[in-house]
Amino acid sequence: MSESLIFDKQFNNIDFREYDSSVKEYENCGFNNCNFYGTTLSDIIFLDCSFDNCDLSMSKLSNTAFRNIEFSNCKLLGLHFEDCNTFLLSMNFNNCQLNLSCFFELNLSKSIFNNCKIHEVDFTAAKIRGAKIHQCDFQGSVFYNTNIEKVNFRTSENYRIDPETNRIAGSKHSAIGALGLLYKYDILVE
Repeated sequence: MSESLIFDKQFNNIDFREYDSSVKEYENCGFNNCNFYGTTLSDIIFLDCSFDNCDLSMSKLSNTAFRNIEFSNCKLLGLHFEDCNTFLLSMNFNNCQLNLSCFFELNLSKSIFNNCKIHEVDFTAAKIRGAKIHQCDFQGSVFYNTNIEKVNFRTSENYRIDPETNRIAGSKHSAIGALGLLYKYDILVE
C-alpha cells in the first residue's frame, strides 16, 4: 500500500519516469536533480515545494496544483501550465528554461521570473500585472490581450509587445527594450 500524501521529504536524484507511486499530494518537499521528463503529473498537488536542477519538460499537467512553488535551475520545456489547477496557483522561476511553454489565461501577477529563457512562450490573455521580471529573454514569445501593467521589463530583452492589443500602462522598459513595443510599425531607430 503506497502513501497518498508525502510531507516534508527531500527527493534527490530520482528518475520519476521509473518511480511507481500513487502519491496525490506533496507538501513541503524538495526535489533536487530529479527527472520528470514526459511524466504525467495530472491531479497531483504540490504545496510549498521546491524543484532544483530538475527536468519537468513535456510533462502532463492536467489539473496539477502548483501552490507556492519555487523552480530553480530547471528545464520546463513544452509545458502547458494553462492545464493546471488555478486555485491558489503560485510559482516562481529562477534560472529556468521555459521555452515552448504556455501560460494562456493564467494569473501570474505574484510570480517572479528571474534570469530565465522564455523563448516561444504563449502569454495570450495572461495576467502578469505587477509580476517581478528580471533579466529574462523573451525571444519569440507571444503577448496578446495580456495584462502587463506595472511590469518592469528594463533588464529583460527580445520581447515584442503590441501596445494596441495588450494592457501596458505603468510598465517599464529600457530605451533599447522599448523598441519591442514599436516592432509592428516597421520603423528604424538609430
